[in-house]
Amino acid sequence: MAAPLVLVVLVAVTVRAVLYRSSLAAFISERVEVASPLNAWKRVVEGLALLDLGVSPYSGAIFHETPLIIYLFHFLIEYAELVFMVTDVLTAVALYLAIQDFNKVVFKKQKLLIELDKYAPDVAELIQTPMEMHYIPLKVALFYLLNPYTVMSCVAKSTCAINNTVIAFFILATIKGSAFLSAVFLALATYQSLYPLTLFAPALLYLLQRQFIPVKLKSKSFWLYTVQYAALYLCSLVVIICLSFFLLNSWDFIPSVYGFILSVPDLTPNIGLFWYFFAEMFEHFSLFFVCVFQINVFFYTIPLAIKLKEHPVFFMFVQIAIISIFKSYPTVGDIALYMAFLPVWSHLYRFLRNIFILSCVLIVCSLLFPVLWHLWIYAGSANSNFYYAITLTFNIGQILLISDYFYAFLRREYYLTHGLHLTRQDGTEAMLVLK
Repeated sequence: MAAPLVLVVLVAVTVRAVLYRSSLAAFISERVEVASPLNAWKRVVEGLALLDLGVSPYSGAIFHETPLIIYLFHFLIEYAELVFMVTDVLTAVALYLAIQDFNKVVFKKQKLLIELDKYAPDVAELIQTPMEMHYIPLKVALFYLLNPYTVMSCVAKSTCAINNTVIAFFILATIKGSAFLSAVFLALATYQSLYPLTLFAPALLYLLQRQFIPVKLKSKSFWLYTVQYAALYLCSLVVIICLSFFLLNSWDFIPSVYGFILSVPDLTPNIGLFWYFFAEMFEHFSLFFVCVFQINVFFYTIPLAIKLKEHPVFFMFVQIAIISIFKSYPTVGDIALYMAFLPVWSHLYRFLRNIFILSCVLIVCSLLFPVLWHLWIYAGSANSNFYYAITLTFNIGQILLISDYFYAFLRREYYLTHGLHLTRQDGTEAMLVLK
């Protein structure tokens, strides 16, 4: 499997290198779908210029990245293109290794449940075989490296690519069962963009599962492990934040980074749901609705944790998708990360109801973004309503896609236990309905 992965990496690096040397690089880097006020490369360059002049990069309203990012590029600015290509490759390799290990765990669990007669007798066609699972890690790497969204983020030098790398290493550490590394990378991901805080729950559930600790509120072992993992996470986060303070000798980065993410003061158009809504709103209502919008990212964590406590990796996939849809400054790079996981759930395709239509919606919306932007900003024959309409359609498409996968996952799990051929009490064929 190493040779095909190397081939995919070589193709991906070649595509990026060619695009870096083309006239498209400047066009892509200016696209609002690819770069947001939070992670745009030109803002990083502005922050570096201020740092070189001995001025705090957070003294203005331009730079909103974390101190570790600016100090990273302070030393590697000459090799920025190489850094972004390497981060993409590292993300793909981390996902490849993580899914390879996850498939082994799934196969062992599946084998154990078959031996214990936990599955219905007529569900042989729903059981994943080693042959089906063999190429899934490679497909995941392929889906990430050659996804146009990932390629554009890399070419635009959006720091979203670095966030994805940190999250990928967090996933790898979690699936490998390393609580310490999982907590460190989760703390780093939270430090970078705040919203990965919600990945604490699926990571904890997976690690508990690895340790064979039951998820019971009355269990001492459950609370002991939870406190240990939470302490590791919080200590790592405190260390990273203190390191940032020592680098800058100032706490200015906290309101400039996290205050900016939470309060959404910059209403530059993007593919998110915030900008248009708050541009049209009266100022005295904005605080209330900012809270309502921000709660969306965190609101689904507890119900999903209850429903998917036995399936933490699928829970993690859904939570990453929710973050990419409902965060305040999303870009296509965020979407690319959860889309890389779609091959992992290829066994759900038979249960998906609207996959073709939703795929078409996402592709068409992606193509219409630059068209409607041009009509609004340059031609003057459209207005912000047109662009927000396509943004809304794009996000609804994503929500329906994740809902479809969620329904398909629950449906397959039900069939595995109760059998494919369901009947009512009177012997007639029954239909499974999600309520």
